[in-house]
Amino acid sequence: MKTKYLSVILASSLLFISQQSTKAQHSKERDIEAIKSMCGCFSVGFNFAETFSYSEDSNYLPSGVYRSGALEYVHVIDEDDNLINLQHTLVLGSGESPFIMKHWSQEWVYQGSEVYDYESNNTWSKRTLNADATHGQWTQKVYQVDDSPRYEGSASWIHVDGRSFWESTSYAPLPRREYTKRSDYNITLRRTRHELTDNGWIQDQDNDKIIRDSLGSNYVLAQEKGFNTYTRVDDSLCQAAADWWTKNDRFWSNVRDVWDRVFEENSNLTLKSSYNNQKLYEILFTIDPNTSKKEVKKIILNFVENDI
Repeated sequence: MKTKYLSVILASSLLFISQQSTKAQHSKERDIEAIKSMCGCFSVGFNFAETFSYSEDSNYLPSGVYRSGALEYVHVIDEDDNLINLQHTLVLGSGESPFIMKHWSQEWVYQGSEVYDYESNNTWSKRTLNADATHGQWTQKVYQVDDSPRYEGSASWIHVDGRSFWESTSYAPLPRREYTKRSDYNITLRRTRHELTDNGWIQDQDNDKIIRDSLGSNYVLAQEKGFNTYTRVDDSLCQAAADWWTKNDRFWSNVRDVWDRVFEENSNLTLKSSYNNQKLYEILFTIDPNTSKKEVKKIILNFVENDI
């Protein structure tokens, strides 16, 4: 009788483990589907407005409302069982003569083990994630237009009540629309949510504009609301971007390979904002796409403060 009882317990336990494994696999598959749903051709609206200010300076001037739009092509450039890398490419100008520009990228890693935390002053520090805490989560690694780091965070995709969304909080450098105009704060705390919609997806943001001093203390200067809409349109409108990427894919693959080595070899990473009065993206956007990986490496390392 005791042996029979133990056999029943063992069978029940194995069934429970099998069900949990199936449930986890189903969730991962649904997560992957959600991430890939952000691919395609989109009419994008970028919208930001400063909502609250906390400055004690009576002459403080808040940022004006920012609105912009473009066509954007998003597609998978790298993928394996636990990684999906999505590249964004802008389609600007007229339909007859479009101008194509590489935009940001978002790399998704299943149950990622580490992230780069932004500290300020163009410095990032590597942080190891707790394996138990990140079980079933996806780490989103966001890269700038030159594939240098921007911000990273880990969270679970949530699928409930007909909604699919992912949200995380991370420190980040100033956004491009601000850093050439503002010097009264030096770090952004981004609360970002990606959510699928019936006709595309949204990137919803509630951000703090922070002054971080040399001791690491934070003072919130102001807050802003960001609401970026990605509305799906016919893929033919982004064909020029798809064709451009085919011609430039190898070059940007070399760029990513160089950055991967930089990330692997540096627990703390500090980047120069310019070299010989040029920004990195200005160089990478204008050199011959047939440039060798060796030369690409040399260019990128000119912007890395660390010794490699």
